[in-house]
Amino acid sequence: MHWNLLHKQFIAYLRIEKGLAENTCLAYQQDLQKLTDYCLTRQLAVESVTYEHLKELVSIFFDLGLSARSQARIISGIKQFFGFLLAEQVITNDPSELLEQPKLGRKLPEVLDIEEIDALISAVDVSKAEGHRNRAILETLYSCGIRVSELVNLKLSDLFFEEGFIRVIGKGNKERLVPVSEKVEKELSFYLEHQRKHMNILKGDENIVFLNRRGQRLTRVMIFTIIRQLAQAIGLKKSISPHTFRHSFATHLLEGGANLRAIQEMLGHESITTTEIYTHMDQRFLRDAILTYHPRNHQ
Repeated sequence: MHWNLLHKQFIAYLRIEKGLAENTCLAYQQDLQKLTDYCLTRQLAVESVTYEHLKELVSIFFDLGLSARSQARIISGIKQFFGFLLAEQVITNDPSELLEQPKLGRKLPEVLDIEEIDALISAVDVSKAEGHRNRAILETLYSCGIRVSELVNLKLSDLFFEEGFIRVIGKGNKERLVPVSEKVEKELSFYLEHQRKHMNILKGDENIVFLNRRGQRLTRVMIFTIIRQLAQAIGLKKSISPHTFRHSFATHLLEGGANLRAIQEMLGHESITTTEIYTHMDQRFLRDAILTYHPRNHQ
């Protein structure tokens, strides 16, 4: 069977049956193209791919200088692809079964302290047309811990201020309710009433919360740009992105006493192990917590 057709069938399976997000499916597609290019240059049919071929492909990734994390992601996609082919009886043996992942060091995310977040929000020029929108964006990212993709797709019909929640559609179209603080409600309400209400909105985006000057939904790139410009304005040396606010949200919750399970629910993580990356507070904080709360220290 033709490689491109198999790719399309696999991506359709990920999208429809597994319910993966479009960006995730696109990443799988791009990674699998590397496997396809390798096999086509060697005139390999999918049924002819062996474990030795895949080991050679992985060694090529290493020689090219791909990071262990990038290699692990590509290998994971390859293993899922061949698992799909085996289940669909396109192949009778899975050549990727013994393929090993490179060992990964846990990369700690960049985190902002509360003073840095306050400085970024204070740096927003509210005299500009988009000022209150940008303040609302930063408050929502930090106070709700949502992903940038969730932010740009947030709808007016997802705002339940009377109940104290917003509805977020996360990865795989999974829905969750996230509590909103009075600060978030205040900033969002001001933006909606004093800016968005007076805009000419493009057809199809009438229900989208955050819009650009042309009345269209904001792009992820635009959110990155807003944040990096503010970081430059206050002279922040850390390399930050919209996701930094999500990391900071989770870390500050944990330091404030929230348990991992609660944070997992707030972030929309399927696995608790994904949330455990936020237990990276400095040794002083851990030492203080142990000395304060461990019963052996209260004799």
